[in-house]
Order: sequence, then C-alpha cells, then structure tokens
Amino acid sequence: MSSSVLPDFYDLSALGWNDSLAAGLPAGTLPARVARVDRGAAEVLCAEGQLTAHYSARVRRAAAADPVDLPCVGDWAALRRLPEGRFELEALLPRRTAFVRGGVGRTSQGGLSGDSRGQVLAANVDVVFVAEPALHATDTADLGRIERLLALAWESGGHPVVLVTKADLIGDGLAFLMDEVASAAPGVDVHAVCSVTGEGVDLVRGYLEGSRTAVVLGASGAGKSTLVNALAGEAVMETQQVRAGDGRGRHTTVHRELIPLPGGGLVIDTPGIRRIGLYEMGEGVEAVFADIEELAEECRFADCGHDSEPGCAVVAAIEDGTLPERRLASWRKLQREAAWMASRTDARLRKELQSKWKVIHKEMRKAGRNRP
Repeated sequence: MSSSVLPDFYDLSALGWNDSLAAGLPAGTLPARVARVDRGAAEVLCAEGQLTAHYSARVRRAAAADPVDLPCVGDWAALRRLPEGRFELEALLPRRTAFVRGGVGRTSQGGLSGDSRGQVLAANVDVVFVAEPALHATDTADLGRIERLLALAWESGGHPVVLVTKADLIGDGLAFLMDEVASAAPGVDVHAVCSVTGEGVDLVRGYLEGSRTAVVLGASGAGKSTLVNALAGEAVMETQQVRAGDGRGRHTTVHRELIPLPGGGLVIDTPGIRRIGLYEMGEGVEAVFADIEELAEECRFADCGHDSEPGCAVVAAIEDGTLPERRLASWRKLQREAAWMASRTDARLRKELQSKWKVIHKEMRKAGRNRP
C-alpha cells in the first residue's frame, strides 16, 4: 500500500464484508479483500493486516482459461494459511459488480481486432467515477470517451458519476463545459471538482458513506490520484504537476490500488486508460443513449435506422437542434462495436454478420462492374 502508516489489522465490515459474502466463504479459509495484484500474487487486506498471497493452482488454471477470472483489485478472496506461515489465495468469492473492458485493439487498417476475452479493472464497486479534466487550453471535453466509460459503468452494475476535474483551470468556460458533459451523460450526476482547492471533494466523499467502494477512471493526467489524495487527507498516491504548455497532467499511476479512506469508504485509483473496448454489452449502451432510445420510440417505423426514413423522430431532433449529430454518430459507433464483440462469442450472430457482409461486398463488386 502507498499509505505511510499501515494498520496491524483491518475491520472487515469497514472493507465491505457482510453476511452474504460470509455464506460463500469455503470452510477453513480466511476472508480478504484484494488491494493490489502482481504477477502470480496479490496484496490483500484482512483481519490480520496486509498480506501477500500467491495464487493457488486452481486460481491459475481458471485465469488461464479466461482472464476475467484473474484476481483483480476489489475482489473478495478466500485465503488458506500454509504450514510454513505463508498464505495462498485459494478462490475468489462471487463478484457483486465488475467493471470489465473488452480485449479490443486496432488493426493497421483501422478496423477492430483482438480477442473477445475481457479484463476486469475493478470488482465489487458501488460507484464509478468517470474523471474528465477541464483544461485552460480548451473548453471542450472528450465526450466520446465519457460515453464509452459510462456504457461500461452502467454494464458493471455500479452507479456512474462524472467528475469534471481540475475545474480551476478553465475559468469562465466551466459552465459551458459542464453543460456539454451533461448532454453526453443523461441520467448521470455531473460535478465540478478541484482537488487542490477542495471544491467538490466533500460532495464526492458523500458517495462513499459507510463501506461503499468507488473506482476512479479516466485518461492519464485527469487528476485521479490527486483526487484520491484529497479524499484520503494525505499523499497516498504519487502525483506530478501539470505541464505548463497545455495544463495536462503527466502519467503517474502505473497500477490499480484499493485505498481505505479514514472517514469510511474505499476508493480504487487506476492508471490512465487509453483503449476502452466494450465487453458483453447488455443495456449499457442503451442507458448512455437514453435520449436517443426515447426518441426512437416516436419514429414511424419500429425498425427505423434513423437515416432517411420518413417520420424519423431522431433525424427530426437533429434537424431542429435538440439532438447533436455527434451524439447519433457516437451511438452508432458503440452499437457496432457492441455487436462485433457479441459476435466473437456468439456463433449464430457471427454467422449472421458474415452473411450480411458477404451481401454488401457482392453488391459493391456488382456496382464496380457496372461502372462506365
């Protein structure tokens, strides 16, 4: 742990332990919460303090079959004490929530590539803070990144909240930026935060009352670690100053870590996320684009593609300025990616998509032959 003072033991209830978790604990094992993971082992917090526990053969086999089963920060684990006094992480308890991103990359041609297996960034999280920095060099935000993180947040089972960090850097442009971010996050609380001055920090702390756990996600330099330090009341995570040229922070955090807060609650700091692939989307994308989903119900045709069909309420909203065209483009992009990820594991859907593209390519070749 990064804190300068480590307790000799932890109150399990303060870490989020409850009767439901206790019912699933294997006999003869000790409960512990994963605070940090390394190759083949995890730093855990338990009634005996902070321990290092190596993975059992069972855990290693499960993780080899599917990386989603690899222990991650926030997990509850069952530890077994070995005769020589060491501890082994024997099993993971069922996750209540899990923030999972897909294993998606980009090909050299710009298309999607990679495998369909996911990576769990945080488990058993109650609140997902999406951090987007306000910068003095611009009054715009990366709305696409916010929408993508919110889709994963809704899908995780956690409660998403958007934090516009470094609010002191943008001056009079803050109000416009807040409105812009709010338009990309319907149904989600959006707050301005300045960890240096303390603006909004108590409000953020309010989401962590009791033993609730939050994860802070965002790009490198978004002020995530500075916020964690402000919540903890001490420098538990290393930070660096912003660059003078553009006000952006420098990449500092290189691992995910669970931090118990002195006033109650826990927070998980994370490294900056560059690629955010969707993974097994159910209702996450629909929740982020609730405004488009509501408009679509007013379209004349149930299968409206929101393109050139008559009576399309979505197109009408774009034309009258109530819906930004960018938002529809972002919705389409995430819908395509969610369908692509689903096809990686669904053989029937994969076959349907292959057939669809065969028809498209056939029509393209036909058009090419008929071209004068």
